[in-house]
Amino acid sequence: MVTVEAAIAVCALLAVMALAATGLTAVIEQMQCTDAAREAARLAARGEPERGEQVAGEIAAGAVVVVHSQADAVRVVVSKRGPLGLPLTAEAFAVPEPR
Repeated sequence: MVTVEAAIAVCALLAVMALAATGLTAVIEQMQCTDAAREAARLAARGEPERGEQVAGEIAAGAVVVVHSQADAVRVVVSKRGPLGLPLTAEAFAVPEPR
């Protein structure tokens, strides 16, 4: 009887550990998306939007990077699918530097 209880406890512990690892992975990938959006916005504000998209793609591998440039602001949206298909999105804004 103790063996069955121990087996159930071990399975439950493994399930909790797997969920915790998945959650931690999602948090790390969300932070990568945020960092990628910030760097892309900074580079686009300096007048290098192509370089910003390239760098953002390197920081958040497999992410879709969209740069929206307007006269008074640059908006960058970085999105990707995280673990278990969880949608992850980050936005960043920057003011273009005068030329």
